[in-house]
Amino acid sequence: MATPQGLGMPAAAVLVSPWVDVTPSGDTESTLHDADPNQLYEKHSKYAAAAFANPGDQKDPYASPVYGDYSKGFPPTLIQGGLKETLLSGFVRLYQALDVAALPVKLDLYEGMVHNFQDRIPDAPESILAARKVRTFVHQHLGM
Repeated sequence: MATPQGLGMPAAAVLVSPWVDVTPSGDTESTLHDADPNQLYEKHSKYAAAAFANPGDQKDPYASPVYGDYSKGFPPTLIQGGLKETLLSGFVRLYQALDVAALPVKLDLYEGMVHNFQDRIPDAPESILAARKVRTFVHQHLGM
């Protein structure tokens, strides 16, 4: 399978706390607003979203992958995140889109963890486990 640019598809994808919908349309954008200390939509992210794509284009799959059509394929994907992330509903929706397309996808969630917990609290047991799962996934799909 080739990309629109004629390049081959990656062997695998690992998405860690991904921002996959630059519109603030997921329910956790509001329900977890105060639970995630890294929530910065009003201060930074809305400006980053506008710089990334014009407001009228923010639902384009190249800006917000949750709106993509995965029926033609996508590489095996690992999506990791915490249950206290404002972006949670976005990556759950991406997981569902890949799963409905019958693509190999794993959603790996961690209780009580916030956005980018793997880097922000690297010594936490959850972060250590998450890193081990990423290594295992990459080795499995890259034949290492």
